[in-house]
Amino acid sequence: MPRTQHPLSLSLTKLATGLGQRIELARCRRDLPATLFAERVGISRNTLARLEAGDPAVALGTYLKALRVLGLEGDVNNVASDDILGRKLQDSVSLRTRGRVNGP
Repeated sequence: MPRTQHPLSLSLTKLATGLGQRIELARCRRDLPATLFAERVGISRNTLARLEAGDPAVALGTYLKALRVLGLEGDVNNVASDDILGRKLQDSVSLRTRGRVNGP
């Protein structure tokens, strides 16, 4: 059965485009020609063009390999590492639960 690709929302499309642009900038800052970079990542020039355009159909693993070639794979570890919203939600639940256990 073929995979169905669901379209991204406009905000997620902008995020993907921005990621691709930042990868392209990082490549250019390192003075890596597209052909050499694609070879090091193990992808075609066409796939590299799609990656740098932020195409969500490019596999996540390909984005990760590109970041590794650029020496930026450690940046992925920062995703959600300081989840402020998650902590606020967790604290809110903890306070409500505590209030029920100890009484008002």
